[in-house]
Amino acid sequence: MIKNSVFQKINVITPISVFLFGLNTRTPALWRLLTTSCACSNPTPAPDNFSGHTIEDTVALDPGKLRVDSSISSRIPDLEHLISTSSTASPTQVRQIHARILITGLCQFPYYRTKLLSLYANHRCFSDAKNILSFEPDIISFTTLINASSKFNDFENILSVFSRMLKHGLFPDAHVLPSVIKACAGLLAVKIGRQVHGFSLASGISLDSFVQSSLVHFYVKCDELVDARKLFDNMVERDVVSWSALAAGYARKGDAVNARKVFNEVKNLGFQPNTVSWNGMIAGFNRSGCFLDAVLMFQQMHKHGFKSDGTSISSVLPAIGDLGYLSSGTQVHGYVIKNSFAVDKCIVSALIDMYGKCGCALEMSLVLEDMGQVEVGACNALITGLARHGLVDKALGVFKELQGQRMELNVVSWTSVIACCSQHGKDIEALELFREMQSAGVKPNAVTIPCLLPACGNIAALMHGKAAHCFSLRRGISGDVYVGSALIDMYANCGKIQLARCCFDRMPVRNLVCWNAMLGGYAMHGKANEAIEFFLLMQRSGQKPDSVSFTSLLSACSQSGLTEEGHRYFDRMTTDHGIKPRVEHYACVVSLLGRAGKLEEAYSMIEKMPFEPDACVWGALLSSCRVHHNMSLGEVAARKLFELEPKNPGNYILLSNIYASKGRYKEVDKIRDIMRDKGLRKNPGCSWIEVKNKVHMLLAGDKSLPQMAQIMEKLNRLSIEMKKAGYSPNTDYVLQDVEEQEKEHILCGHSEKLAVVFGILNTSPGSPLRVTKNLRICGDCHAVIKFVSRFERREIFVRDTNRYHHFKDGDCSCGDYW
Repeated sequence: MIKNSVFQKINVITPISVFLFGLNTRTPALWRLLTTSCACSNPTPAPDNFSGHTIEDTVALDPGKLRVDSSISSRIPDLEHLISTSSTASPTQVRQIHARILITGLCQFPYYRTKLLSLYANHRCFSDAKNILSFEPDIISFTTLINASSKFNDFENILSVFSRMLKHGLFPDAHVLPSVIKACAGLLAVKIGRQVHGFSLASGISLDSFVQSSLVHFYVKCDELVDARKLFDNMVERDVVSWSALAAGYARKGDAVNARKVFNEVKNLGFQPNTVSWNGMIAGFNRSGCFLDAVLMFQQMHKHGFKSDGTSISSVLPAIGDLGYLSSGTQVHGYVIKNSFAVDKCIVSALIDMYGKCGCALEMSLVLEDMGQVEVGACNALITGLARHGLVDKALGVFKELQGQRMELNVVSWTSVIACCSQHGKDIEALELFREMQSAGVKPNAVTIPCLLPACGNIAALMHGKAAHCFSLRRGISGDVYVGSALIDMYANCGKIQLARCCFDRMPVRNLVCWNAMLGGYAMHGKANEAIEFFLLMQRSGQKPDSVSFTSLLSACSQSGLTEEGHRYFDRMTTDHGIKPRVEHYACVVSLLGRAGKLEEAYSMIEKMPFEPDACVWGALLSSCRVHHNMSLGEVAARKLFELEPKNPGNYILLSNIYASKGRYKEVDKIRDIMRDKGLRKNPGCSWIEVKNKVHMLLAGDKSLPQMAQIMEKLNRLSIEMKKAGYSPNTDYVLQDVEEQEKEHILCGHSEKLAVVFGILNTSPGSPLRVTKNLRICGDCHAVIKFVSRFERREIFVRDTNRYHHFKDGDCSCGDYW
């Protein structure tokens, strides 16, 4: 009530009243300031709250400094000293100064407005600063705020203030325009930048050297190199900065010819390249994947007498690593030691990365040890390097060791180790690490989520994948193309192809990876018609397909037996799209022909291939021979595979299945003996199923499961019902030399059967089951799960190494052809 009465009686600006009455302590000086304001704005006596305070000791400003009327100067405090010592003032103190300026009516003077703008800008209080512009805006105030915003790279604020400036009829000069152009470059706002360029031409400011240099940088940053080159050629005063930016721009774009052409023109321009010029070229070539050009430019730099610094070394080392030039990398390492660069964090990380790319795990560890003080960036590089070469256990060990040392691990550290696990089959560990990451208070970003989602998809952990999707929505990163692509892939791998399509349709921006992810999902599910329709949509949308697109399309045709369509797209790949078929495309066509029973035609295509067929091609033929029981061609394919993959037991098993289907049990025994002599054993079957938000792994023949007794009991009951329905176990899929009854018992222990029954026991009736298997599903398990889907009235999704099987009402989406 007291405050309200004061506001009613005192005719002052509301923010000042709020400010003064909001203070915990009100000194006599503050009361004097407010009573002075009352005296200036309202002849009414001050309220009772001001009793005991006078203004007799108020200090007046020097009238000469302010150039104001003496009647005003006698009633305003001395702010000159306060402002001159305000460079270290806090935001609160700046607002206090603002309040005093408002009370004394000095905000009408540009001098004080400019001072306030500078103070607010130094603290990045741009909303407060913008409020000052409402008082008689002038060119100086706008210039001050634009240049201050430029210092902090607040590009959106610069354009906002610039727009407001133009609306007030104030036009920028050569001091303002470079900051505005810099903002356009920072935001990649090409259209606005061109408009600013046009304004500079119309106003004559474009002849200013700083404006021209800013425009060159703008066009380079926006990859408009043709315009940048024209502008540079017409510059009144060319300088080394603009020339370096143009040359580096071509290098970043991968245009090595023009980059070198511009760089070599320096001889005719009257100046010499500096270290920044060389560094820009090296970094640009490295970023665009022109690794050899980056290394050659580094060598030229030294030949011309320039010494490398931290930037050039940390830029060339990744290029050396990608090229696998270990000897060059060792020489650069020696240069680093000789010139005492070994303490530079960026260089140490680049060295570890280089040795990792060259496959030198020991050298990576030694570089980190020589560093002395362990730094998180170098540790991240070490984890990534170990993961790159499949040393996942060692990478995990390093990460746990760093945790034990209580090192402050950042988002890069966690993302690196999650990606390491996800890429090397440790999917459950990846999910656990993600939970640990959140518990540690480290926020995942748009790189972490795409690294995690493949782990969810690999083991069909749908609920974990959905949780990651929800997290990306909350963080506002679901629109990122890489997150979106990973979500499409995850949902497709978890059997939710419709949700995958929803994610695709809702993406604000799509690239080729997104299209290929969706196309690959349709292929995995054997939905050839949808894949073809989607491929046509892709073309209508203006997205050019690549070799991966055609691999998915041909695979989809193969899975569904669309022989003619597949052949047609294989031919059009070259004639219409100019893409030369690669070995994976031939493998798809061989599988396409083989599945259709055209085994001789498939073999003929292999013989006519323009390059040597690999294991994928012969594997496709052998699988087709197993389906159609073609022993002669199966033996041809198997012999080739034994040469190419002597340690792969799957090829021996496929040939054994062909012999068994023909009743050639002596040959089956021979295959078994060969495998025993070579020390080969069938890879243990392993299946994953997600139940109640937890992923369970089941191994074939594993008797250690807590519910194993209930599982076997349920399997036996199902077996009785199946035999009543006329089913008999197909023991041809058991290679062990045991009695028939024992073979049936072995079939019961296959991991996919265990996973399905485990799911039935632990989920509500009628709920769908999703199982992922590390091997191809065997024929007996396929028949059993078909029966279970009808008997238990369940939808069952099983993903093996070939495709997705959707079991429903006793049928499978593959049509018994896989």
